[in-house]
Amino acid sequence: MDASNDDEWRRRLTPEQYRICRCGDTERAFTGKYWNTKTPGTYRCACCASALFDSATKYDSGSGWPSFRQPVAEAALATATDNSHGMRRTEVRCRQCGAHLGHVFPDGPPPTGLRYCINSASLELEERAAQ
Repeated sequence: MDASNDDEWRRRLTPEQYRICRCGDTERAFTGKYWNTKTPGTYRCACCASALFDSATKYDSGSGWPSFRQPVAEAALATATDNSHGMRRTEVRCRQCGAHLGHVFPDGPPPTGLRYCINSASLELEERAAQ
């Protein structure tokens, strides 16, 4: 799908997904469907199904959003400076379709020291059997 086709995104996504993924909004902490999920699998972009994060790198940051130490591949994500809301943050987007996913912070656990703080609405979990 043409990533610039706003009408198609509105048809394809729920209102919450559209607001977050296409308009850069954020869901409230502790409300998203994946913030406390422990199910093994691959977290994919809700817009284009690109693989973004693996559950093996997910951890409880206490922030109320799904948090990951690293993406499945650096090439899966794009970043940009976000100066909204009086803060300077690094926004994380899906490189394939440009969906807003959340933000990355330098206060995560080893080995990366990063905390990818991601909106549940921007993700779809492809579950796999526990190992």
